[in-house]
Amino acid sequence: MARRGVGTWLREGVWEIPLRRFLALLLAAALVTGLVFAVRVLAHDDRSCAPGVSRPQHSAECVGVATGPGPYDFGQDRLTDAVKSIARENARLKPGNYVTVALMLPYTSTSPTMLNDIQHQLQGAYLAQYQANHDSNGQSPQIRLVLANPGATGTYWKQTVAQLARMTTGTDTLRAVAGIGQSTAANKAAVAELTTLHIPVIGSSITSDDLADGQGGKNPDPYPGLARVAPTNTDEARALTKFAQLKQGKALLVYDNPGDPYTTTLQKSFAALLKGSRYEPWPFTPPADRSQEGTTANTFRQITDLVCDTDPGTDTILFAGRHVQLRQFINALGARGCQDRRFTVLTGDEASYLTYEKALNRDALRHNLSVLFTSLAHPDAWVKNPPATGGSQADFATLQTLLTSAERSPVGPIGSVALDDGQLIIGYDALRLAVHGIREAVQPGKAVPALADVGLQWPQVKGRTLRVNGASGWICLDVHGNPYDKAVPIVELTPEGSARFVRLAWPEGKPPSPDCLPPAT
Repeated sequence: MARRGVGTWLREGVWEIPLRRFLALLLAAALVTGLVFAVRVLAHDDRSCAPGVSRPQHSAECVGVATGPGPYDFGQDRLTDAVKSIARENARLKPGNYVTVALMLPYTSTSPTMLNDIQHQLQGAYLAQYQANHDSNGQSPQIRLVLANPGATGTYWKQTVAQLARMTTGTDTLRAVAGIGQSTAANKAAVAELTTLHIPVIGSSITSDDLADGQGGKNPDPYPGLARVAPTNTDEARALTKFAQLKQGKALLVYDNPGDPYTTTLQKSFAALLKGSRYEPWPFTPPADRSQEGTTANTFRQITDLVCDTDPGTDTILFAGRHVQLRQFINALGARGCQDRRFTVLTGDEASYLTYEKALNRDALRHNLSVLFTSLAHPDAWVKNPPATGGSQADFATLQTLLTSAERSPVGPIGSVALDDGQLIIGYDALRLAVHGIREAVQPGKAVPALADVGLQWPQVKGRTLRVNGASGWICLDVHGNPYDKAVPIVELTPEGSARFVRLAWPEGKPPSPDCLPPAT
């Protein structure tokens, strides 16, 4: 018994117990390692949204460039139909015979009004892609369209731009970035980086003067390779005030302080046109994120009291601000104490967002208040008695034909369509300008153009034969890539929720000559 006890002790104490402990520890380590690995794998998978698109650390947004092959709508149901049609068109293209154009917009925006604009611009861009690939008499290269998302507020522009830069080589053959969206600091930085990398950019709805070349200063062309479809804020303000025939002492200015690229340049443009006004400009301070409500509604209530205190001859208010603040200001004016006095608010193209803004008090527009703004485009601009130059009924009818075709396959569907905010029209024209620059840059014997050559085409987009006959009007670019004397539709917000076309206006006071050649400055 003693010998068996000693043997048992030796076996259990020396071998079996330590061995069991060792195996238990080994198993635990394996489980922990496997768990860590599994967590990492799951976390990694969770960051991926679609090919080319992922969630950055500490963010739920899916950002990047959706490179397909399948459709990806960034979780926005309203974009699904158009995205599927784009994917179908892309799938029929053969590598080596196409170039890629990225439509860069904040697809993960949570603003309903912003998403309306994005949807409409995407629809217009797709129609231009389809037209370029099917209705251009076999011209090449073919156009592949992809969606690039820098985030709802442009936070992730750096990684999106880096991804776009990598796409300039290999089978992607990226040759242009269109869209961009609002004139914000993030978009300004993104455009600066893209053009530094020699990637051509075609702005659809950017209007800020400091997101344009040829504006003076130490570096007159900070964005080499940038072209724009929309006029600058200065040109819009010139067209608007010439239309309104402002009289000194009859108008006052309400402006965003400290402002962003859009509101600041609009303020400066309005201020230059208000010399001799009896009243100093009145500021308001919105949140840094101007899509938020903030407390500016309180400020506007006070400002409307001051509006009522002005001389009875004052009847025009120039407003330099974003659409959320404009909506708050209109609502405040609707409750003003002097509703027996008539006022007209004049503002920039941001007002187009309000055509879909449910929080706007439309009843305010029934009480001696008119809101006129410069739209980027309007479907009625070229329908009745259009001017002889600057655009045409036929150019807009081409887009209308495409829209009719998009109601069925193989062109569509593209989802519900609206034209009165101008975004579909301007999205269509921006991509048409991109296609023009790409195809003009192709050298003899080559299938696709060199990247740097595309941006060199913008100064030649003018004249009778090289201009782009856009649905929004003629696109004749000056040597800095800015549209010269572009048609500016003056539009009025209606109580019924639409944007009523009033008249075309022109930065130069009249339509361009038939040759559409910018004069020396």
